[in-house]
This record gives sequence, C-alpha cells and structure tokens, in this order.
Amino acid sequence: MANTKSANKYIRKTETRTLRNRQVKSRLKTFAKKIDAAKAAGDKDALASASRNFISALDKAAKNGLVHPNKVARHKARCAQRLAA
Repeated sequence: MANTKSANKYIRKTETRTLRNRQVKSRLKTFAKKIDAAKAAGDKDALASASRNFISALDKAAKNGLVHPNKVARHKARCAQRLAA
C-alpha cells in the first residue's frame, strides 16, 4: 500500500496507462489477424486496406514507445511481402 499522496497518484496513473497499452496491443493483434484472413481469402483490396491500417497503428505504437522499433520494421516488411505476393 502506498504511503504518500504522490505514490497513490502514481498507482492510479500506472493503472490507466496499463489499460491503454493493453488496448493498443490488442488492436495490433486484431489488425494482424485481419491481414492473415485477407491473405487466406485472396482478397487484394482487403489485404491492402488491412495492411495500411496495421502499419499506421504500428507506427503510432512505436512512436509512443509501446512496441520496439525492430518489431515494427519486421512486421512492416512482412506486410510488404504479403502485398507483393
């Protein structure tokens, strides 16, 4: 249990940030699944749209330090490979 008002505030801030980060990571996973589904269905338009959304979300997450830059680069490269195939 926190002893000071500032420590209590830090706990509240951490809970809020954790919830927001969990939502962003879940959203990234959902976009990745949409890309896989579009690739399996062979729908080029859906694949392009899903890739655009996924890459945008990845860049935003990396900007906030939520995802490692190398992970972002790896996923973007794999999206490009799927679009080119």
